[in-house]
Amino acid sequence: MTAIARLECARLFASPLAWVLLGATQLLAGLLFVMSLTDVALNPDHLNAYDGVSELVGAGLFRFVTLILLLVVPLLTMRAFAEERKTGTLELLLAAPASATEIVLGKFIGVMLYLSLSWALIALMPLTLLIFTPLDLGVIAAGLIGLWLVMASFAAIGVFASALTHEPTLAAVLSLAGLMLLWLIYAVASLDWQPTLWGWSIALGSLARGVSPIGHADTLLRGIVASGDIAYFLIFVAAFLGLAVVRVDADRRG
Repeated sequence: MTAIARLECARLFASPLAWVLLGATQLLAGLLFVMSLTDVALNPDHLNAYDGVSELVGAGLFRFVTLILLLVVPLLTMRAFAEERKTGTLELLLAAPASATEIVLGKFIGVMLYLSLSWALIALMPLTLLIFTPLDLGVIAAGLIGLWLVMASFAAIGVFASALTHEPTLAAVLSLAGLMLLWLIYAVASLDWQPTLWGWSIALGSLARGVSPIGHADTLLRGIVASGDIAYFLIFVAAFLGLAVVRVDADRRG
């Protein structure tokens, strides 16, 4: 598993696409960070609607990066299994003395090592404000935990989508469609609509927020660390990686 993770990570860093995605992510995040600081400097009254700079700048930055990840992660994970299957090297990987679980976890860990670098660079942006102003480090830490868990959940979906097909482009489309669906489900949470079914009122917003990982991450971005949200992400990641293991094991048996 460690060898597969190291190989996957090295392959990502050897890819020009991965470096372009890393640079584009940091550029867009940096632009929003500067715009947020400019807004605070020119309109300090805007802070009254938030719990200080940590929520306005830090949590706002992490929410924006979550949207970027909707596009970035599918492009990173599309090659995990699809390209191996397309080039015929998947058979060699399946012949290795590693279980399907170790193969999938190795691929997943390799992707997460790359995403963790992007996560660390993004974390440095709000932390630089410590030089000039006090920050609520609890809010920043909770937001960073939420962002990393979102990365893990998105990567798990991407790895599973890549395990389904032999075309990397199709894997990216499947992953993007799944992530956009989760984002749309979260968008429903903002609707003040409670339909009635068989005499029971359904809190559609709360239900949508509970289904989508973005909704659970939003709770963390507000500085609230709850065991239920952490458990949700762990179950979510395990479920999609488990599905990928089933698919890879079927390839080995076939």
